[in-house]
Amino acid sequence: MTLERIRLGELTFDVDIEGPANGPAVLLLHGFPHSRRSWTEVAPILHEAGLRTVAPDQRGYSDGARPTQVSEYALPKLVGDALGILDALSIDSAHVVGHDWGAAVAWYLGARHADRVRSLVALAIPHLDAYQHAYQVDTEQQHSSQYVEFLMSEDAAAQFLADDAAQLWAWFAQAGDGVLTAEQVRRYVTKHSEPGVLDAALNWYRANNLLGEPFGFGPVSVPTTFVWSVTDTAVSKLAVTATAEHVTGPYRLVTLEKTSHWQPQQAPETVAGEILNLVRAGEVENR
Repeated sequence: MTLERIRLGELTFDVDIEGPANGPAVLLLHGFPHSRRSWTEVAPILHEAGLRTVAPDQRGYSDGARPTQVSEYALPKLVGDALGILDALSIDSAHVVGHDWGAAVAWYLGARHADRVRSLVALAIPHLDAYQHAYQVDTEQQHSSQYVEFLMSEDAAAQFLADDAAQLWAWFAQAGDGVLTAEQVRRYVTKHSEPGVLDAALNWYRANNLLGEPFGFGPVSVPTTFVWSVTDTAVSKLAVTATAEHVTGPYRLVTLEKTSHWQPQQAPETVAGEILNLVRAGEVENR
């Protein structure tokens, strides 16, 4: 694995790059509260299939890309980072995969920058236009979104990190629902206990109010797969089913019955398989 530090303006991003240099590029965008190591279990499967993976620590997670202003974490800037990393690596277009907040960036890329996206795999989080609509009209989604207000609060990081990050450990234990290994939990708690990391990560919520004015991403025209877990309490069924209305290209919904929100860690073979399905479909179409 090659760790590259890619400079975009005043920010420097840590990016893991691995796999055949001439293989189709897969941009892997992690969510909250993870890091580029979210893909530790997924990436090797893609490499064996001949794909090249690009997995950055996104804004706030890279030590050299951690601005303090909340406004610096608005989605257009986060999307700009992803595009800038592709540009720096001379990648015209990539298969884009995102989990959680990384999925939000992926949906934005698919809607607004389709020329840079060969295919899209969104894990856990539906198209945000569908999510926000569900929040407005669906009591299930309103209940499921209650945690968002806490994460947007100014003292959320302090509460999580008090008493040697006791609440952060507990949150992972609860949210992980027993499916994360001890090593995986330690991986993410250690990362978010570093100075400034958790507060910066929470700026993604503060700068992009999921419960506020509609984002208005618009339709996604690229081949898309949305992977949703039935046991994931963050998303309602309405938000999931409504996502199809926001994809005009080939679309597939994959429903996992036993996997939790932590799909890249708990079901890496399934996640990698869905990525490969789209990559191979694209190869056949381009012949």
